Amino acid sequence: MPDGVTLSDQLRRQIKASGPIGMADYMRRANAVYYAASDPFGADGDFVTAPEISQMFGELVGLWIADLWMRAQKPADSCYVELGPGRGTLAADALRSTAAFGFAPEVAFIETSPVLRARQTAAVPKARFYDGVDDLPQHGPLLVVANEFFDALPIRQMVKTAGGWRERMVTLDSAGSFSLIAGEQPVDPLIPADVRAAPIGTVFEHAPDAAAILYALARRIEAQGGALLIIDYGYDALGVGETLQAVKNHRPASLFEAPGTADLTAHVSFHELAHIGSAAGLRVSGPVGQGDFLRAMGIEARAQALVRNAPDKAADVEAALRRLTDPQEMGELFRVLAISAADWTRPEGFGPEDPGAA
Repeated sequence: MPDGVTLSDQLRRQIKASGPIGMADYMRRANAVYYAASDPFGADGDFVTAPEISQMFGELVGLWIADLWMRAQKPADSCYVELGPGRGTLAADALRSTAAFGFAPEVAFIETSPVLRARQTAAVPKARFYDGVDDLPQHGPLLVVANEFFDALPIRQMVKTAGGWRERMVTLDSAGSFSLIAGEQPVDPLIPADVRAAPIGTVFEHAPDAAAILYALARRIEAQGGALLIIDYGYDALGVGETLQAVKNHRPASLFEAPGTADLTAHVSFHELAHIGSAAGLRVSGPVGQGDFLRAMGIEARAQALVRNAPDKAADVEAALRRLTDPQEMGELFRVLAISAADWTRPEGFGPEDPGAA
């Protein structure tokens, strides 16, 4: 952006010239500016993700990947892919685990922020960067990790009005501040039949960018083999409700006060992601709670080993274990879903297979 011109200025000019814009467009542009300009992770940033809480998280993700790779007969041309790798902490921990099993894959990061690319290069020097799924290597299986990636993708919000379903739009009020209105065009055909008759005022959210990315990944996994592990906060069943929020300095913030300076996120519809995976003919495992997944992968044994090696860190390890797995912390709100090639074995961490599952 030109010096002295903020995203708020640009959006106000656009709305004045062309009318209201959709929430997805607003969120897409706000988060693009936000992530391009800063490193928002950690205690000094705006939020803390699981890899920053404890090395155990990334190590167990790496164990999950190594186990799949070994059961696939150790394909030599496999590629570790991470979507939105943050500071590279998860990848560094995961790759340390895979190396213990003799697996040192090619590493591909999908990241567009120059600030974060620098951090990721320092953590994982051998990583190569790609702008999108279509640019990824076309040889060999893709073992993809998406931790707190889908929640930051833009959503459309549809609201039930007396005249039917309309898309929520961002406009300017009489004081020139951003505000929400219901659009003029009906969007009823976009609403699932099961929720179309909801009461007036009901909000339904849809993430078009998330769907497009998952469709693209599903095609690549079907063609090349591999699996995708999604870990994020969200909900399992088809539902309604407004989940969009802004976070700054670890606290809720205004969606509209200064777009591009806070993280805009929404709960992930694992129902929609699982449906896309099934429709693509892939194996879908989960979703399950993060706590259940990590316990199944052996986090309690790993915590005990860390305490034995560093007794003075016992309180820190126990606190991290509790935060990652307790239902009142991240254990239930955060969900885990795997989507894998149909001819690959069922991945670990998801309990007994449902006889009716794909």
